[in-house]
Amino acid sequence: MKRFLTLLPLALLLTVPHAQQSRSRVGFVNVQQLVSGMSGSSAYLALRKNVDADLGKREQNIQTLAAKATRSRTAADRAALQKAQQDFASVQKGYASRLSAAFKPLSSKLDGTIASVAKSSGFGVVFDQQVAARSKLVVYANSSATDLTPAVMKALKK
Repeated sequence: MKRFLTLLPLALLLTVPHAQQSRSRVGFVNVQQLVSGMSGSSAYLALRKNVDADLGKREQNIQTLAAKATRSRTAADRAALQKAQQDFASVQKGYASRLSAAFKPLSSKLDGTIASVAKSSGFGVVFDQQVAARSKLVVYANSSATDLTPAVMKALKK
């Protein structure tokens, strides 16, 4: 019995490396490219374009007002800047809800297709390329081995 108790910890230590090996792979997709190629995405893409243009103009206006308020330091200029920032936040919130509603039907189809392709290809985790790059979440990825975008695009076209 003592012999068994002595060998048990050794046996457990030998199995640890096998338990740590994971067979799941990490993949990436370019969501914007997939959405652009999806049927029925034209309304969402047009809305997205209009939203980006409007918010860009509003941001430019805020920058102009901020520069003016910094130079003049008058209460009126600071108030104008503050009002423009509040309006921007309000408009941005409204746009976010409209974009979310417009993207919802595309999202369900896209998410299901990505999950299906990832599962059949042996991927356990899939990231959006742009989000991973912007957040510096991923330092390096071999795109030829991890990019699922072409496979997902092909599955969406079926």
